[in-house]
Amino acid sequence: MGRVTTAPQTRPAPVGFAEALRFWLQLGFISFGGPAGQIAIMHTELVERRRWISEQRFLHALNYCMLLPGPEAQQLATYLGWLLHRTWGGIVAGALFVLPSLFILVGLSWVYLRFGHLPVVAGLFYGLKPAVTALVLHAAHRIGTRALRNRWMWALAAASFLALFAFDTPFPAIVLAAGLIGHFGARRWPQVFTLGGGQGSAKASYGPALIDDDTPTPAHARFSRRRLAQVLGIGLGLWLAALGLLTIQYGWQGALTQMGWFFTKAALLTFGGAYAVLPYVYQGAVEQYQWLSGGQMVDGLALGETTPGPLIMVVAFVGFVGGWGQQVLGPEALFLGGALAAAVVTFFTFLPSFVFILAGGPLVEATHGRLGFTAPLSAITAAVVGVILNLALFFAWHVFWPQGFAGRFDLGACAIALATGVALFRFKLGVLPLLAGCAGAGLLLSSLPGLR
Repeated sequence: MGRVTTAPQTRPAPVGFAEALRFWLQLGFISFGGPAGQIAIMHTELVERRRWISEQRFLHALNYCMLLPGPEAQQLATYLGWLLHRTWGGIVAGALFVLPSLFILVGLSWVYLRFGHLPVVAGLFYGLKPAVTALVLHAAHRIGTRALRNRWMWALAAASFLALFAFDTPFPAIVLAAGLIGHFGARRWPQVFTLGGGQGSAKASYGPALIDDDTPTPAHARFSRRRLAQVLGIGLGLWLAALGLLTIQYGWQGALTQMGWFFTKAALLTFGGAYAVLPYVYQGAVEQYQWLSGGQMVDGLALGETTPGPLIMVVAFVGFVGGWGQQVLGPEALFLGGALAAAVVTFFTFLPSFVFILAGGPLVEATHGRLGFTAPLSAITAAVVGVILNLALFFAWHVFWPQGFAGRFDLGACAIALATGVALFRFKLGVLPLLAGCAGAGLLLSSLPGLR
C-alpha cells in the first residue's frame, strides 16, 4: 500500500488485545520476503495504514532490534506488541510470528523425509538447491554493500573468510574476534567502525498515531531495576527448567538435550541474520552431531525460503530431521519425535529474543537518541560477509559436485544457479516466484537425464 497523500488529523481509537491478536496471527502467515519484506509489511500496516505507532518510534525500536543477535523482524513484532499490550502483548506478537512457520515446516519436513525419494519431490529439490546457492551469494552481496564501507572492513571480511575456509575456525571465535576488533579499534579509529545510516529517518507524516512521537512512555514500559531483574530471572528460569527436564528425561548426552544446548548458543550468535549463523549450525548439526547431512542442510534452507516467518526457522527442519534420524521417541513414533525436536529447537532459539526485548525495551524507551556501542556490531557484520561467502562456496560444492570433486560436474544445476543469479542481481526478482520457477526447471531437467 502506497504512502497517503493527505494525512488524517484524528488519532486512531485504542487497539484492543483481540484486534491486535488477529493482526499478529495474520502477519505470521503473510510474512514472506525475509526481514526486509517483513519489516516493510509491519511499517505499511502499523505506521501507514493503522497508525498504531509513529514512524519515529517504529524506527527507534527497529534500530535497537538491529543491534541484537536474533531475527530482527520477529524481535520488532515482539517489541511493538509489548509496547501496545504489555508483556503478554509482546509474547503473543513474537510467538505468532513464528508458530505458523513452525507448523508448516514440520509438515514439509515430514513430506521431505517420507516422500523425498519420489521422482517428483526429488526433481523439485533438484531445482531448489542451486537456487539456494545463488540466494546465499546474493545475501553476501546485500550485506556487503551495507557493511564493507572501507578497506579495513573489506580486510576483516577477507580474514573471516580465510579463517573459516582455510583453518576451519569455529564461528563463535570469529564473532568474538570481530567484536573485540570493533570494540578496541573504535577507540583508535572511530571513523572506521561508524555504523552507517541505520534504518534511515522518518520522512513522511501519516497523521497522529496511537503511540506518537510525543506520546508519554506507558507505565509498563518505564525502566525499573526490579522489573529488569524479574524478566531476566524468569527467562533464565525457563531456560534452566527446560534444559533440566530434558537432561533428567534423556540425559545430558541425549539428542534433545544437546539440541537445546547447541541452539541456545546459536541464538546468541545470530548477528547479521540467519545466513550468518548457518555456518555455525552446519558445523554443529552436520559435522559435530551428525543430525543431518550436508545435502539435507541445503534442502532445509530451500524449504525455509518458501515458508513465512524468519529464515532462521530452518533450525526447525534441522531439529525435525535430527529427531527423526535419532529416533528420540523410538522407531514407532518417528513423526512425533521429529515434531518434538523441532519444537525444542524453536523454543531454545527464540527464548533469548523475548528476553532481550522484554528486558531491554524499557531501556530503549528511556531514550530516543541514537544507540551507542555499535562498533562491535559493525565489525561483526563485516566479518559475517566473509562467513556467508564461505557458506555459498560450501553449498556450491554440494550442489555442483554431488558425489564430490572426483564425481561428475552437474551442468543442469550450474545452469539453474546462474539463471537464478541473473534474476536476483539483474532483475531483482522476488524469492517466491524465483523458487517456483527453479523448482519447475528442476522437475523438467530431472525428467530428462540427458540434459543433466
